Amino acid sequence: MLKEEYKKLKVLYVEDEDFIRENAVSYLKRFFENVYEANDAFTALDIIEKQKPHLVITDIKMPKLSGLDMVRKVRQNDKKTQFIVLSAFTDKNYLLDAIDLGLVKYLTKPIKHDTIFPLLLQCAKESFEDESNKKYLTETAYYDSFESILRIEEEEIKLTKSEISLLELLCKQHPKPATYEQLQSDIWQDEYMSENALRLLIRDLRKKLPTNCIKNISKLGYKIELYR
Repeated sequence: MLKEEYKKLKVLYVEDEDFIRENAVSYLKRFFENVYEANDAFTALDIIEKQKPHLVITDIKMPKLSGLDMVRKVRQNDKKTQFIVLSAFTDKNYLLDAIDLGLVKYLTKPIKHDTIFPLLLQCAKESFEDESNKKYLTETAYYDSFESILRIEEEEIKLTKSEISLLELLCKQHPKPATYEQLQSDIWQDEYMSENALRLLIRDLRKKLPTNCIKNISKLGYKIELYR
């Protein structure tokens, strides 16, 4: 039996064979409110970027880009998304890759309910009950780095994509400051980060956080003050 909060787990299923994918998605929708599907790895990467699923279940052998190569791309910037990888056969090299990529599990097909359901519960538990994901700004305000949600007095505070990126970087760097170079790389990436654009982003995020959470470190960058 799923806890009510577990039903909010966002799951993406990636499989190029339509019949298998449709059956799997139908199964997952019995338990979860937000289930996404993709028939290739590139579509999946786009969904991961936009929807930020908690869990991705993917086949290995797909056209264009394999499931493991897709995970490898995600892992360049994202260590928190959980992955379960499926394969029609066991291969020692795949198993070694699975260890290196920090997968929840490498499973060989066919997949049965008794095998996959405990893993779904495990992923939901880690997503919603792991206190290490919560960065407390005050006793009653925290940022959940797994859900990318800011809550103050249990009220969800809406953040823009750039504000989320900034808050995640500040929390990741804590207790050290996020340098101007890191801000450029993580938030603006290939675009130019002007002084005015950074100042406006910091100002807008400060308005949504408890007072005095973000400190400017002269000539270096910004840091966040955490309650615990």
